[in-house]
Amino acid sequence: MKKYLPIIVLASLFVACNKPAGELVGLGIKDTFVEAQPYSMVFIKRGSFMMGANDQSALGGINDKSINVSVDAFWMDETEITNDKYKQFVYWVRDSIILRTLVINGREEFAVKSKNETTESDPQFVRLNWKAKIPTVSKDEEINEILNSLYYQDNNALGKKQIDPGKLQYKYEWINYDQAALPENKYDVNTGAYPPNAKARVDTSYVDNGVIVNRTIERRLRSRKDLISTRIVNVYPDTIMWLRDFQYSYNDPKMKMYFSHPGFSQYPVVGVTWEQAQAFCQWRTQLFNSANAIGGQDYRLPTEAEWEYAARGGRRMALYPWGGNYVRDSKGCFLANFKPMRGSYTDDEGATTMKVAMFPPNDFGLFDMAGNVAEWTSSAYNASSSTLISDMNPTFQYNAKNSDPDVLKRKVIKGGSWKDIAYYLQCGVKTYEYQNESRPYIGFRCVRSYNGE
Repeated sequence: MKKYLPIIVLASLFVACNKPAGELVGLGIKDTFVEAQPYSMVFIKRGSFMMGANDQSALGGINDKSINVSVDAFWMDETEITNDKYKQFVYWVRDSIILRTLVINGREEFAVKSKNETTESDPQFVRLNWKAKIPTVSKDEEINEILNSLYYQDNNALGKKQIDPGKLQYKYEWINYDQAALPENKYDVNTGAYPPNAKARVDTSYVDNGVIVNRTIERRLRSRKDLISTRIVNVYPDTIMWLRDFQYSYNDPKMKMYFSHPGFSQYPVVGVTWEQAQAFCQWRTQLFNSANAIGGQDYRLPTEAEWEYAARGGRRMALYPWGGNYVRDSKGCFLANFKPMRGSYTDDEGATTMKVAMFPPNDFGLFDMAGNVAEWTSSAYNASSSTLISDMNPTFQYNAKNSDPDVLKRKVIKGGSWKDIAYYLQCGVKTYEYQNESRPYIGFRCVRSYNGE
């Protein structure tokens, strides 16, 4: 039998490759590609659940009615984004500014030129050579001069230089599909054009004397590029918010050290606005796609439904992420970092924020889906959104423009935090914050849609 095996294999290959000429056979692309698990992410299988609050509102308000919805599979960070991970973003922005400045100054070894590019290419837009090692400050005076422009002398920190938050700016773009979906902007597939009167409201950003200027403009819609909005954000977290939000409390140590000190590296990053979190997701997508031949789905903030479904851990009516109806286990130990009683912040072993993953995960393997810090979602806030949303991958989405009133810039936050009572730790409870505000009790984690069944 063994001597006939090569003949059988060759015959099978011949039959497989002998496709009928002139017939519809497709491109022959195999569907056996298996998406690798993203680092430090957990796979959340698709399913359905009862979305909405399980309990009466603590403030006597009218809750959304609970509705049965279905959610597609996705990947989710097993913990909130930590200071250490967010620093990678901050330092990437810092290094990109250094590299770009060097290229502008004529240092061509820090630029990547394709075959179509010449030495006359605009240095503002050429690709940066990240493989080129940035010289140390002591060996390169030009680098030293650039770094001096990004740092300032902090006499209150033993004379150490501190990075200037206002200098670390990141630019990103997105397509305003909400503008394309307007009835008056409907694309005509028969003519291959948008209506003559089609217009799109988009955001644009630019820097004027070091100050970021955000504007909303209305442009004629002629092609998809007219739907692109631009945003420039300062990526460094807001450290003053510890003092601003708790004025009659001694929070100076947190203000000075929470993000910069290595002792807080595994604590959740806070003081990050929704817009900064969006910028982080854009950068993370860029980082992944630049290192992989086959790009993946974009990293993004979870929708309210995705977050709640993940928090419930596969339990349709779970009140808390751990599945029970109480905030203590059978031994009387608290199961999350929150405010157990008036003034008693430390009864759960934490005063303010704690290191991530200090409490057991839920059934999906996700840590801190209740307490520690509340988390941004991509969904816009509406107290009665359950009457508006679909029952398949639901979300109430509104892409607020710079010129929109503040009431349209409210984003859903979930999970409760170290300063909240147990009510806000419930999976179905939601509240909101404005997308351009930062708080010492709000962080975030990313998700990525799954390619496949």
